Amino acid sequence: MADPLEQLRAGIQSAFRRTITGTDEPPEPYERTDDGLFGPDSVTWVVHGDVATLIGGMRSLFMQSLHPLATAGVVDHSDYKGDPLGRLQRTGQFVGTTTFGSTADAERAIRMVHNIHKRVVGTAPDGRAYEANDPHLLEWVHITEVDSFLRGAVSYGSTPIDRDAADRYVDEMAVVAQGLGVAEPPRSVSELADRIDDYRPELHVGSQGREIVRFLLYPDLPLAARPWHGMIAAAAIGMLPGWARRMLWLPVAPLANPLLVRPAALAMVKTLGWALDPTDEVVEARKRLAS
Repeated sequence: MADPLEQLRAGIQSAFRRTITGTDEPPEPYERTDDGLFGPDSVTWVVHGDVATLIGGMRSLFMQSLHPLATAGVVDHSDYKGDPLGRLQRTGQFVGTTTFGSTADAERAIRMVHNIHKRVVGTAPDGRAYEANDPHLLEWVHITEVDSFLRGAVSYGSTPIDRDAADRYVDEMAVVAQGLGVAEPPRSVSELADRIDDYRPELHVGSQGREIVRFLLYPDLPLAARPWHGMIAAAAIGMLPGWARRMLWLPVAPLANPLLVRPAALAMVKTLGWALDPTDEVVEARKRLAS
């Protein structure tokens, strides 16, 4: 007779993978000829190997929608409404390959994104030209992703991240930013916070930004995905700075009230983390960081 817990684990795995990737099959293991851009002693392996990246990734999308040129590129060149899970799959594949793949595979993924960005050019509603390979715009995307993944790991991750580890993560992630074309990415948590503050005068949420926020809150997802999406969105909103929530017209309570959301989001992350069963490499990386 099958173990009921294993049946439950298998059922959650199947439902989650089918929702995210469209198949029940587990992902193919990365074939590495070296330790890649980061390696098993990195904080990046710990942060990106945690289910909490789902919350951090959602937060980064809210943050990125604050920049009118970033939102113009998404609205004009992305089929995010018609294929929301497709965009999620491609983003996850990029993060996974650059984190856990070989150096050659990671660099190939970075070149691919850079080449795709060459076609993402246009004019925003305010009349300004934009291009996705603009180093200044790339930096905004980078710093919001790094800040969000880190905050997700600190708030909901399974491994404690202290200030030293947080600084190491920001420093490690600079290699991906530089590969994409960011000249001088931040190297510490304090530099990261200062860089985000530097962008605040140019942030503005127009009609395209509102459109993206509405979609992030109410995407056309399969019924099975809606409960966990709502929890992830609420947890992500709860981690946004107050000034960002106000600009995005997002509620502070009850939807994003940490006292209401945090226990439920923690339970969801722990359940998914248990069901998806991290690789032995990630488990060992967590032990090294915690020791």
